[in-house]
Amino acid sequence: MATDFWSSSHNKRWIVDRATLKQARIDDLHYVENAEQLDFLNIYFANVISKLGKRLQVRQRVIATATVFFRRFYTKNSYCETDPFIVISACCYVAAKAEESPVHIKNVVSESRLLFSREILTTPAEHAADFDTEEEYGIKHFPSDNSKLAEMEFYLVHDLECDLIVFHPYRTLMALCGKEAILNVAEAGELGIGVDGGPRYWGTGEGKLELEEGPLQMAWFIINDTYRSELCLLYPPHMIAIAAIYLTLVLNVTTRAAIQTQAQAQNQPAPPPTRRSSRTSSSGTHKKAPQDIVGFMAGLNVSMSLVATIAQEIIALYTLWDRYKEDATPESSRSTFGRPPSSASAGTKRSAASRDTSVFMGSEELSTAGTPRLADDVVTPAFLTHLLFRMREARLADVSHPATGRPVAVNKMLERTQAAG
Repeated sequence: MATDFWSSSHNKRWIVDRATLKQARIDDLHYVENAEQLDFLNIYFANVISKLGKRLQVRQRVIATATVFFRRFYTKNSYCETDPFIVISACCYVAAKAEESPVHIKNVVSESRLLFSREILTTPAEHAADFDTEEEYGIKHFPSDNSKLAEMEFYLVHDLECDLIVFHPYRTLMALCGKEAILNVAEAGELGIGVDGGPRYWGTGEGKLELEEGPLQMAWFIINDTYRSELCLLYPPHMIAIAAIYLTLVLNVTTRAAIQTQAQAQNQPAPPPTRRSSRTSSSGTHKKAPQDIVGFMAGLNVSMSLVATIAQEIIALYTLWDRYKEDATPESSRSTFGRPPSSASAGTKRSAASRDTSVFMGSEELSTAGTPRLADDVVTPAFLTHLLFRMREARLADVSHPATGRPVAVNKMLERTQAAG
């Protein structure tokens, strides 16, 4: 196990470039109308993992690790050639063991079946009662045999190259805010040092950013939201944490007001010095000087242009997420920016954990390929579930009747097992 991020397999093998991600999706691009639908699938799958993690009652860190495992697995595989739902179950199962919070395989299988399988409800009252708690993904034949999940675990670990240690931005966030004591000591390796024993990536390590509970929660929830994209594969975790802090400082009402107050104070002339009476006690109370937030961020030993780039990508994710609707109300919006800290925290928590209320579309139209679509460019889980089924069916048709006239193997994993003997 690596002592810190810099010498870990996460840093050396699992920070990839966009060309690698584009190559990984090259087969899937043949079966979607545009590349943007694959971006919506990133949100869709992350929400499914979060939903299953909540049913298994695991920590947020386990859910984040499972999401990273899922992203890594699909840098080597295609959605159209695999069953993403059993991969999700395997990722949650392996992540729970990797994070020392194991869940019995029977529980994973049973909860996955309840979550993914479309049960036939006899009465509208049963359907209404079940609608708020169960998510209907329509996987009618999710395997009930534990051995199927155990076999998928083997394939997953193989494609992950047994690299099961994942570093997350949460530790950096807490370290920068001076709250690392509340986290598990086992995560201390994420603090790390600079490359080749250089300075810490946040500077001297002496100064701490003092954030109130509301802004700190907002930064934490922004980090949660980044797992709805492929940022965890593109950038180191500490850069994502700093970008989340940057967005919080700019967009949170409390922190933005503090920065504006500091800027106004710096532009005003300094008051003349006053004589201090000898009778004044030296032990009297002194007003605490406000922290220099801008100076703290400027003192971090990172590229601020790269931080700004990551922040722009997070904002782009929120823009995309606004069009992803898991409820039937058109006015429902994902964005948490511009709200008071309490509302922003609650809104983001809802988006990161409990927005998983799948709905089948109300006003829909059929595309030429037979896929249901909502008007006004809105995307729903039902549309993406149907899209996944259509992608797999089209892929099966292509490999069964290729242009060469010679069928090819569909299950690459079975092919690997047979080749291994």
